[in-house]
Amino acid sequence: MLFGRRARLRWVHLVLGGALLMPYYLLSVVVLGALNPDQGHLRQLLLQFLALFTSLPMAAVTALVPTVRGLEGAAARALCAVARPEELATGPARSWAARRRTALWFVLHLFSGGVVAGMTLAGVPFAVALLFGFVGGQELSRYWTDRFPDWMLTGPALGLALLLLIVGTSAACGALLARWAPVLLGPTPEERLAAAERRATVLAQRNRLARELHDSVGHALSAVGIQASAAARVLRTDPDFAAEALRAIEETARGAVAELDTVLGLLREEEDAGTGPAGPTLEGLADLLRQLARTGVTVDAELAPGLDALPAEVSREAYRIVQEGLTNVLRHAGPAPAGLRVALDADRLEIELTNPLGPTRPTRPSRPGGGRGLRGIGERATALNGGSAVGPSEDGTTWRLAVWLPVGGTAG
Repeated sequence: MLFGRRARLRWVHLVLGGALLMPYYLLSVVVLGALNPDQGHLRQLLLQFLALFTSLPMAAVTALVPTVRGLEGAAARALCAVARPEELATGPARSWAARRRTALWFVLHLFSGGVVAGMTLAGVPFAVALLFGFVGGQELSRYWTDRFPDWMLTGPALGLALLLLIVGTSAACGALLARWAPVLLGPTPEERLAAAERRATVLAQRNRLARELHDSVGHALSAVGIQASAAARVLRTDPDFAAEALRAIEETARGAVAELDTVLGLLREEEDAGTGPAGPTLEGLADLLRQLARTGVTVDAELAPGLDALPAEVSREAYRIVQEGLTNVLRHAGPAPAGLRVALDADRLEIELTNPLGPTRPTRPSRPGGGRGLRGIGERATALNGGSAVGPSEDGTTWRLAVWLPVGGTAG
C-alpha cells in the first residue's frame, strides 16, 4: 500500500530527523544573518539553503557523543522498518570508528528528514490549495491560467503531482535510511570480532561443563542403575549381595553429589569453586575400579608408576577419559572384563582401554541421544594438544579406545 504502516513509520522517522535538525538550522540562520545584514530576497533565499548545509557539520560534532548511537539505534529499530533490526546498536559507541559511523548516520538522518519535513510543511498546503482552489473556480485557478496560459498542467493536476513528489521523496529517503542503518548503526568489525570471541568463550565453558556433567554424573547414574538392577534380582535369594549393592549405590550417589556441587560451583562462578579441587585425578583410579567391580566389570589394570606427579590439569582430564571409557563398557557391553593400560614416558601419557566383542559379549543397544561420551573424549584430548582413536580391532573381537596426551599439554 502507498500509505501503508511501513511508509507511515518511515515518514515519522524522517520528520523526527527534521525536528532534530531545527536547533542547528536556526543557530545557522542567526549566525549567517548577523554576518550578512543585507536582507534582499535573493540573498535571503540563498541564506536559507546555506544555513541548511552549515548546520550539518554542527550536528556531526554533537553525534560524536557516545550515547547518540544508542538513541539513534532505538529510533531506527522502532520507526525505520529495517530488514534486520537486531543488527542495530543498542548501546553507546565505545570506539572512534563507531562514533564516526554514528556521526555520518546522524547527518544523513537529519538532512533527509529536513528535506521531507520541509516539503511536507510547505508543499502539502500548497498542493491542497491548488486542488480545491481550481475545483471551486476561485481566483487561484485564474491566477494560474493568467500567469501560465500555455502550461499543460491544470491546478489540480499540478497539486496531485506535487503530492506524489512529496510521497515519492519520503519513500525514497525512508528506503535510503533503512538501507544504511545496519551499515552505520551496526557493529564495527572490531565489535563483531569481540562478540565472536565472547561467544567462543561462552561455548567453550558450556562444552566444558557439559563434559563434566556427562562424565561424572552420567557415570554415577549408569553405575547406580546397574547396581540397583542387580540388587533387585537377588534381593530374596542373596540378601547380603543386595545389601552390598545398596551400600555401593549410597557411596556412588554421595560421590556424584560432591562432583555435581563442584560443577555447579563452576557454573555459578563462585569464588571458592576455583580454590578447591576441580575434580578427581588419576590418584582416584583405585576407587573408580573398585566401584566398577561392584557392578560386575572386572578391569585388568596396568598403571605406570609416577602418575601422581603429573600436572593437575593433565591428570584430571586423563581420569575423566578413563572414567568415560569404562562407563561406555558398562553401558554397552554390560559386566564384561576390560583391560586398562596407562603408560607414561618422558613427555607423553598413553591410555588404552579394551573390552571384548562378539556373540559371547553382545553389545547393548545405544541410548536415545547417546554418543556424546566419545566426542567428549576427543574434545578433552584436543584441548591438551593430544589425540584419540576408537573402534574395533582388525579381527573384530575387541573394542579399543586409545588416547595420548603430552605431559606438558596446555588447554588450546
